[in-house]
This record gives sequence, C-alpha cells and structure tokens, in this order.
Amino acid sequence: MANAFSKEERVAFEQMTEGFEDALVLSRNVSIYNSDSAQMERANDTIWRPAPYILNSVDGAPGTDIGSLYQDATQLSVPATLGFSKTAPWTLNASELRDALQENRLGDAARQRIASDINIAVMNVAAAQGTLVVARSAAATGFDDVAECDAVFNEQGIPMDSRYLALSSRDYNGMASNLAARQTMNQKPTNAYEKAYVGTISGFETYKMDYANRIAIGAGTYTADTTGSNVDFVPAATVATVNGQNNVDNRTQSLTTTSNTGVVAGDCITIAGINSVHHITKQDTGQLKTFRVISVTNGTTLVISPPIISASTTPTDAELQYKNCELVSTSATAACTKLNIAAAAINPFWHKDAIELMPGRYAGNPDGATMLRYTSEQGIELTLTKQFEIDTRVTKYRLDTFFGVTMCAPEMAGIMIFGQT
Repeated sequence: MANAFSKEERVAFEQMTEGFEDALVLSRNVSIYNSDSAQMERANDTIWRPAPYILNSVDGAPGTDIGSLYQDATQLSVPATLGFSKTAPWTLNASELRDALQENRLGDAARQRIASDINIAVMNVAAAQGTLVVARSAAATGFDDVAECDAVFNEQGIPMDSRYLALSSRDYNGMASNLAARQTMNQKPTNAYEKAYVGTISGFETYKMDYANRIAIGAGTYTADTTGSNVDFVPAATVATVNGQNNVDNRTQSLTTTSNTGVVAGDCITIAGINSVHHITKQDTGQLKTFRVISVTNGTTLVISPPIISASTTPTDAELQYKNCELVSTSATAACTKLNIAAAAINPFWHKDAIELMPGRYAGNPDGATMLRYTSEQGIELTLTKQFEIDTRVTKYRLDTFFGVTMCAPEMAGIMIFGQT
C-alpha cells in the first residue's frame, strides 16, 4: 500500500485541479475537439480536421435554369496532432513528507506550470501562424489599435462573435492608461486606473499575458514573382498518390523570390499588387493582403501562409470558393514589404474557430504506481502518479497532460505589433 494516495493527498489534488481550471486563460477561448484514444494511437496521434466550408451563390429566380451552375463543393482539412506531452515531476523523501504544506506547495507549482504550458502552446500557435497582421507605428494607446483589428476581421468576413485578443503586459497596460484618462466614461476608467483592467474593446475580449513572444526586425529586401502558378494556387481536398487519395494541407504554399537573405520564419510581409478580399463576397478590400513566412526552403524559395488564391486564370470551383486575394497588378518582380521593421512583443488575436485544442488521454494505472485522474471542463486530462522506492525511501510524483493545438484557419487569426516605425 506504499503507493496508495492518502486522504490528504486526494484533497490536495482536488484543490490543485480547481486552480488548474482558473489558470486556463487562453485555452478556454479556442474550439475543442475530443478525439478517440484508440483511434489516435492507430493513426500516430494525427487526425485530419475540417476547415470551414465556403460556397458561391448564383442568380436563380424561379423558372431560371441553373443546370450548368452547380458547383463541386471542396472540403478542405488540416492535420491535427497530439503533439504536446507535458510533465511536471518532483520527489519527496521520507523526512520531507512529514510536512504536508510543502507537498501541497509543490503540487500547486506543478499545476501552475502545466496550465502555463497549455496557455503558451495556444499563444505560440496563434503568434506564429496567424496571418492577419496589424502593424502600429506608435505604442499601444487603446481603442484605435483594437479597432484596426476589428476592421481587418470585418473586411475579410470573419464572424462578429467570439473574438479574442491577448496582449503583452506592457501593451495591455498602455491601453489601460489611455482608458483610465477618459473622465467622461463611467466605471471603466476606475477599473483601468485601479486594476489596469481593459475588458472588451471594439468587439474583442482582451487578456493580459505575463509572457509574450517577440518578433525580430525583418532584415533584407527582396521581390516575389507574382505570375503564373505563384498566384494561382488551387485548393484541393485530396491528391492522388501511389497509395491512393491523400488529404492535402492547404494552409501554405511555396513562393519564388529573388533572394531570401535575412528572411526568417515569422516575418510579416505584403506583396505589391495583391489585395485581400472578403472571404464570402470576394469583394476587394482595397488593402494589401498580409502573409507570414512559415519557413525558408532555400535561397529563392519561401513557404508562406496563407496561399495566394487569386482565381485569376480559368479558375476551378475550389478557387472561386476559397479566393482570398485580388490581383491589382502582376509582375515577376513584385516588391515584398516587411511589416516587422522593429523588434516588438507579439499580440495575437483570433476568432474562436481559428484554433482548435485537442485533449489527449493516457492509458490506465502503470504497474507499481498509483494514479489519480481529473478532466477539466474543456476535456483536458490531468494525471497525478505516485511511486515509492523502498531502497531510498523517496516518493516520486509526476503531474502529466497530453494535448494538441492546431491552427485550423490561419486567415481567422493574426497578430498586432507596436512601435513599427
């Protein structure tokens, strides 16, 4: 019975899990997909998840023959993987175990670390793969900054609900400072002054991060070839291979450039002559489309997100449905302009459906150890495992979780960076 959990340990675990729920700040604002454990094991912990459908409409009054206008619906999907296996381990010897308070404190520290790992995983995906870029020339000031994110979302047809913005502490406090000075408003300035609290601004629920990724200065200048296949990306649900039909990840494409010297993953760019469009109506927004560099393949090839779907030359139904760019002009030497011209904190914003959190689950109790399980409201499982070693009289503890985070729709998420002068 050396490995059995005592009553005190069970109570401590229950208290630990209550704090775990409270600490899941960012992860509770993304979509959840609960997978089948056996199915995931057989599929190498990867499953293809559907992206939102987009269809076109036609004029079809009663009596109108639309027989030739039916479109083939293309269901795009993205690979989702249970890629995070986080563990917080610690030990207590027979002497230390006499102090229950110390044991509880270690458990709280483990819980805090695991919750932080989940929040950071969500933030990292949002910060690295969100493609809508709002670059502000000055420091964070408040409403006008968030209103720009709102305008970008609205112009490209992102749903009005479930919008979130996570701000670094300095940028969040800069907004709170502006809000605190608004004497003509009730209550909000008081909260902003006393608690540095911002709340909802321009349709976004805002959150303060005590950690934030940073973006480096974009170095070098280069041009992109915006003719031919570079701007005629064709979305496809599957592709034929020797193994049959395989799913296709349509979130990225390769782009030919003159030179990639100084270009790094994460850079934010616009390409001359390529505007964004409303995802539903396909109307030109009049604003340059923003892209993120996902990787650098070689000296003249980049992988960017999203792909350039212009539907410019004999387009397929899929191109017309998922068109995201308007070609104002085309050139083999279109200038690429970097938006991250100064190092800054990355403030990700997203719609809830853009990012998906997939909880995983471990198998039952291992031999020679005892395990407690807890499942959060979001389906995230915590397991606390205990094992006693008789030779050393040391008890080992480990708090584990298993999950994945997927950017399902890169054009429904973005980043805001300040001080870009």
